[in-house]
Amino acid sequence: MSKADKIFIDMCRDILDNGYSSEGQEIRAMWEDTNEPAHTIKKFAVVNRYDLSEEFPILTLRPTNLKNAVDELLWIWQKKSNNVNDLNSHIWDSWADEEGSIGKAYGYQIGKKHKYSEGEFDQIDRVIYDLKHNPYSRRIMTNIYNHEDLNEMNLYPCAYSMTFNVTGNKLNGILNQRSNDILVANNWNVVQYAILMHMLAQVCGFEVGELVHVIADAHIYNRHIPLIEEMISRKPYKAPKLKINPDVKDFYDFKVEDFVLEDYETHEQIKKIPVAV
Repeated sequence: MSKADKIFIDMCRDILDNGYSSEGQEIRAMWEDTNEPAHTIKKFAVVNRYDLSEEFPILTLRPTNLKNAVDELLWIWQKKSNNVNDLNSHIWDSWADEEGSIGKAYGYQIGKKHKYSEGEFDQIDRVIYDLKHNPYSRRIMTNIYNHEDLNEMNLYPCAYSMTFNVTGNKLNGILNQRSNDILVANNWNVVQYAILMHMLAQVCGFEVGELVHVIADAHIYNRHIPLIEEMISRKPYKAPKLKINPDVKDFYDFKVEDFVLEDYETHEQIKKIPVAV
């Protein structure tokens, strides 16, 4: 059994059995078809640990589109873009203006330069510099939840900070996320930041270690409950193998096609997922 599947099943079961319902509370999200409140059941402060040296944490309970996930990751962290015209999928179109901008969010924050004693760096270049020059620092981190620019973001960041820590020759990371729609986005985020860890490890000379995913508000929407129940009743397959082009030595040279899954066997996709806006 894939360990990522087991983590997902256990998390969903805990939320469903022991979570807190938003019924009776004032909530922002609405179902787009009826404009009725989109209530959730949630757990506070969910912490999931993935050992990337053991397996790549992509679900087999249903497929996660690796190419689209990597494309979005590169759009934010490598292209440092906040314009959907630089993205090959349409997942951000709802938050884009007529020019395609999502405001001062995500890639904009990654690419913003800051002054340090060693010079000016943006956030990802600072991480790469520290991993190469001062890898055992306890200060290697990023944060895109910039309060100064929130009023100019079309969507507040959900996954907002990464903290990197090296143990021996292993690169570890903590992903902090304020909110996570478990059915729609949980494994998508895990896959993306696992890829980011692999990219940084390869170009900075490390092995991959642990990815720790900390979610403040891990929730399942009420209309998603039967879909989750059916999904976690499925029998997981074995985890696939992630193959990365070993010739890439520069973070900015990675392309979507440099990441390939071998023996990725999954159950069928869950279609027509109700959307809350």
